[in-house]
Amino acid sequence: MAENLFEGLPPPATELHPPQHQRQEEEEVVVELYPKTINADRKPSPLPAPDPVLKSALKRPKPVEPNPDATAPGKKLRFKTTTDASEKQVIEAMQKIASHIKNPAKFSKASKLAIQLIQAGSVKPETKDYFFAILEAAMSSSTSCTDPSVRADYHALFSAAKDASECLNRKQNNQLTTWIFNAVVANDLMTDDSFQFSKTAGQIKEAISNLPVATEGDDIEEAAALKDETVITDEDSQIKQEISSAAPAEENIKLESDPFGLDAFIPSSGKKGEKTKGKKEAAIKIKEEDEMKRFLKSQREALIICLEIASRRYKTPWCQTVIDILVKHAFDNVARFTLRQRDAIEKLWASIREQHNRRKNGKSVTGKLDVNAFEWLQEKYANEKISIRHAVGGSGDRRAQQWLG
Repeated sequence: MAENLFEGLPPPATELHPPQHQRQEEEEVVVELYPKTINADRKPSPLPAPDPVLKSALKRPKPVEPNPDATAPGKKLRFKTTTDASEKQVIEAMQKIASHIKNPAKFSKASKLAIQLIQAGSVKPETKDYFFAILEAAMSSSTSCTDPSVRADYHALFSAAKDASECLNRKQNNQLTTWIFNAVVANDLMTDDSFQFSKTAGQIKEAISNLPVATEGDDIEEAAALKDETVITDEDSQIKQEISSAAPAEENIKLESDPFGLDAFIPSSGKKGEKTKGKKEAAIKIKEEDEMKRFLKSQREALIICLEIASRRYKTPWCQTVIDILVKHAFDNVARFTLRQRDAIEKLWASIREQHNRRKNGKSVTGKLDVNAFEWLQEKYANEKISIRHAVGGSGDRRAQQWLG
């Protein structure tokens, strides 16, 4: 019998590592050693969350800083951007602005501060007089409101002043209307926008149409204003003088008739009260008429200034047609202006009409052909013959039709 060659050697590798089914049986035996009650109450622990993937530093969001003023959910957080100022502080600020706005070098900064007061709602009936003093000081500046260095600031200031007009009285509103024509409308005529220029010309035309017809008294007042810089007529001044002189005369009569002052304890008669009330109403009426005359005078002067500014832009081709219509409208309503202003409008219309005729003939101040695009096309197609047989030109050639195939 042959000897076993593997005698005395270690067992094969399969014996060292049992098969898979054997290892599973051993594991199941170990599991059964634990009580079932304990295993039933235990829950598997959740797996730890994976670490976040790091992003690029350029894409990393900014860290959110804790806000101590954060409110409960559902409420909006609002930040206070303005500081409430007392009425005394607002008045002091307006007085400082009024003192600096006269200086052309400080006008830009002062006007911006005035606009901030308007936007903040600081112009109220209690502060309207101080605000009106700012506008009055601005218009009394040595620099014209149409000067290129301050033109934009004047435009912005008086455009914003419209929002505060509700707080002003009637006299102040009339003056503000005149200043708006000088500072806003006149500067709009210098725009490079054809639509804005036409719109501004329409505003001037509307203002001219709203003027009343000038009377002979307006011409007399204008002549008197040129001599003595006053607008009050002789009749109005005489009435005012009678009213002012009547007051001390009544006091002397009262002292003579009642030296001991006993009439104060006696009820006054109704006729005397009605007489005093009538005089007061007459004085108020005269004052209102004077204010209306002053307003019409200043408004007419502002419109004349606007017409002169518009006429200076006649060299600009796209302004010419609008200026023709505007000056012609002023000439048709020349009766609404005073004598001296009527002469100015007539001279202005004669100059515009002459330039218009030169332009129609193909001439201009510069010696070049000065017609706009509409007039050029109108002249081109005035004698053009267009055939109903789809011919391009009057000669009947069909080059475009042949080119199109």
